[in-house]
Amino acid sequence: MHLHILGICGTFMGSLALLAREQGFAVSGSDADVYPPMSTQLVEAGIILCEGYTAENLHPRPDLVVIGNALSRGNPEVEAVLDACLPYVSGPEWLADHVLPGRRVIAVAGTHGKTTTASLLAWLLESAGLAPGFLIGGVPRNFGISARLGAPEAPFVVEADEYDTAFFDKRSKFVHYRPWMAVLANLEFDHADIFPDLAAIERQFHHLVRTVPGSGHLLVGDGEPALERVLEMGCWTPVGRFGTREDSAWRLVLEREDASRFRVIHREGRIDEDAVVDWPLTGAYNARNALGALAAASLLGVDLARSCAALARFATPRRRQELRGEVAGIQVIDDFAHHPTAITATLEGLRAATPRGRLLAVIEPRSNTMRLGTLRDRLAACVASADAAWWFQPPGLDWSLAPILAASPIPAKQSDDLDALVAALVAEARPLDRIVVMSNGSFGGIHEKLLVALEAAHG
Repeated sequence: MHLHILGICGTFMGSLALLAREQGFAVSGSDADVYPPMSTQLVEAGIILCEGYTAENLHPRPDLVVIGNALSRGNPEVEAVLDACLPYVSGPEWLADHVLPGRRVIAVAGTHGKTTTASLLAWLLESAGLAPGFLIGGVPRNFGISARLGAPEAPFVVEADEYDTAFFDKRSKFVHYRPWMAVLANLEFDHADIFPDLAAIERQFHHLVRTVPGSGHLLVGDGEPALERVLEMGCWTPVGRFGTREDSAWRLVLEREDASRFRVIHREGRIDEDAVVDWPLTGAYNARNALGALAAASLLGVDLARSCAALARFATPRRRQELRGEVAGIQVIDDFAHHPTAITATLEGLRAATPRGRLLAVIEPRSNTMRLGTLRDRLAACVASADAAWWFQPPGLDWSLAPILAASPIPAKQSDDLDALVAALVAEARPLDRIVVMSNGSFGGIHEKLLVALEAAHG
């Protein structure tokens, strides 16, 4: 059977393509922006990639077309699918029909940290010998791929996105997954292009809560007012809270300021246990993500002490505080942060782990929410933990970055020329500095450009 996927290089759709290929489907796909790391793993899996969207990409005629949520009416290939009366489905619907039936599904949801938490959980289950399946919106470096089927009887971990499903299905993706367990880490306003306010997102999260059986589990981050409002709409599943509150079933206690060592305390019913984690990641938000994954693994029967030991061997997913290279003691770090909360947390974590040298932040506000300017009033303050910031104005950003620079608590500059930005960073950087680049896109390959330029200047 020939499956053709529109928007195949998106993190979700690319992962879906890998699962279909593993099941034996012939897979091809189209995308307007084909770039690594997703394009690399798709080609290595034997998947045919087409650059751009045209009717010609549908020859030979596929048996089924899977349409990603980034595609809408007016797209030439979408129009060709409709005109030719080709059968089509959304990505989440295909996943629910072809991969998830009969599996114990664990859905990891939240505004921030989904990719890292899902990767952590898959790694804990793998370390326990359970051979889980997973679909993650990034590439977990412990596995080297973003999706796999895993053992048929094993749990399946899915990164559960609240974004809409397709142009013909405006429900959130995660309502299709029917999980046995859901991890709800946090919730705040995002995706301003499809949600009018936070209440609309809370309603979608409640749709997810409605699908979790009474025999399953809900793990909910503590101190999250929006999640508490979701539960107040109705809940039929046992709830376990995790976080830093003393009354939470799973509690986090930092033993180092940079969160590279922390204690896990589990107090629930007759259970009374704790364990210590020493691991390579930093930042309190990463420790909290790990706590949610540890709680989920425990509910799946994995020993807590064994899971804590496995975290010492965890490698962050690609583009999550990923060290892309180092030249003359200057590090270039790639991070996916693109929301004020995520930018703040990323820089706070890196600051705690940077006892010497400076932290130079480079930010491209290119997400749909950022382009609309919905959260721009929060952007100036989010770089406070860095020593200096550079804001890059991507094409299509129709509001001015000048007020952000004026209100910045640290020295800040603006650029709309990538080569000039690279030159400015190279001129500023010195040994022991860390340059952290934050964007939810490829950012024009700035990481490699920086490393090449640093090598030329300092190597």
